[in-house]
Amino acid sequence: MQRFLSGYIGVDHGQIVLFSDYENGGPMWTGEGDREVRTKVRFNDTFAATPAVTVGLQMWDISNAHVARVDLTTADITPKGFTLIFRTWGDTKIARVRVGWQAIGMVEADAWDV
Repeated sequence: MQRFLSGYIGVDHGQIVLFSDYENGGPMWTGEGDREVRTKVRFNDTFAATPAVTVGLQMWDISNAHVARVDLTTADITPKGFTLIFRTWGDTKIARVRVGWQAIGMVEADAWDV
């Protein structure tokens, strides 16, 4: 568990369209077997320490003719950003995906020149 000092908590969030493979015949839509998309996400400001990051599907457009298999996770979390990882496997056909993320962590105290 991370504990934060009152007043020094930063929250950043965003969303990203990871791919739209239906439009261009990309591997998530036309492929089979293990497939993966990795995307680097940069925070709007740097945290003072490594924040806690959560991710979630905001939109997915997936074929109903195949089993829906999805693994969404993060890696390489630093005070500056993280890597978003989306995986599927088997015969799953995914046309497009949008992911939302949120980071919560300590920020530097504002410096006041008095």
